[in-house]
Amino acid sequence: MRGVFVDANEALAVIMERLQKPDDPKVRIHRNPDIKPEQYPEILDGAEIAIVDHTALPTDIARKCTGLKHVVFLGTGARSYMNPEELAELGISVHLIKGYGDTAVAEAAIALMWASARVIAMMDREMRAGNWLREDGMQLTGKTLGLIGFGGIAAEVARIASGSGMKVIAWNRSPKSHPGVEFTDLDTLLARSDVVSLHLLLNDETRGMITRETIAKMKPGVVLINTARGAIVDEQAMIDALKSGHIRHAGLDVFNIEPLPADHPLTKIPNVTLSAHSAFRTPEASENLIEAAWVHCRRIVQG
Repeated sequence: MRGVFVDANEALAVIMERLQKPDDPKVRIHRNPDIKPEQYPEILDGAEIAIVDHTALPTDIARKCTGLKHVVFLGTGARSYMNPEELAELGISVHLIKGYGDTAVAEAAIALMWASARVIAMMDREMRAGNWLREDGMQLTGKTLGLIGFGGIAAEVARIASGSGMKVIAWNRSPKSHPGVEFTDLDTLLARSDVVSLHLLLNDETRGMITRETIAKMKPGVVLINTARGAIVDEQAMIDALKSGHIRHAGLDVFNIEPLPADHPLTKIPNVTLSAHSAFRTPEASENLIEAAWVHCRRIVQG
């Protein structure tokens, strides 16, 4: 049984090679992170395992991948890139990797929160343009942070935010408890939170979950942070709320279209801080990610 890392950037390729053990399955590393979906059949060349970082795998392309039985997706958001149910009908199993970057993503969410509250990026842009912009920021000590979705990343966010003097409340689709976190219904969270941070997987239930009506229930002047998936939020409703000031500022790491086009409306709005879907990108998280990918490959080969 063979595998191919189809879209490896150099950093992940080096880690993949370093963590390989002598008796591991044969995995060829295709060092090109910018492949097109239609290249899958040629790159895989009959291999049973595809290790995928970020390249979409449409079902009609998967049908052409002779021999493909397993996709090891490097992360949890495979649904943004492929349809696992349709692939299952073709006999292709999709394997996810959870928890590898909880701390990395949590720290990025906190960084976006602080940068948004203190409008750091806006002042930086203006100063580089020669303008001495001085803006009043939001002091976060004593404020309420509302976490929508509560898994490993949200738990890390709660730990950091609690340590900085914030009150943390949360809503989760299934009942949960966590030290120092008050769990509420969603409407209560929206009404009470000075900052709302999204921590949901993208699926049929969460796609478009943050609607225009949901945003209207948020406290006026709220800060919105999204390090989950862009499609969870009604993008136009968010843009309208940013323009009206109902959302004071948004810190966004994820978008409906990635890479974000240069002329996208979000690039024109001053009260938005943008990062390029990089919340998970730390050397520590990458190490965890690739080690987990090898574990999947070993388990698959061992049956």
